[in-house]
Amino acid sequence: MKRGLAAAVLFASIAALGGCSSMIADYTVPADAPARARDSSGYLPVHDLPPDRSEQTMKPADQAKMEAELKAARERQATAAAQNAAAAGDVAAANAAAGK
Repeated sequence: MKRGLAAAVLFASIAALGGCSSMIADYTVPADAPARARDSSGYLPVHDLPPDRSEQTMKPADQAKMEAELKAARERQATAAAQNAAAAGDVAAANAAAGK
């Protein structure tokens, strides 16, 4: 009985592993695929820098406008945060007065 069970387990594992090897064949490189270029060093070319830009990334007027918009947004957020904190304080005070 034990030999039969061991033989069945062995046969099942051989069949399972055999199925894996047929799936690997699907991942082979096709014959019409272009050859990959091999880099002899194996490292990325970090020393190759892109060429310098011929124009400025942002004009000074555009930069000043952007900075003003960011400052205005920061002030709006600070005002909203202060209002939320005041409202939370009012709710906490009302809860304390109500005995909650």
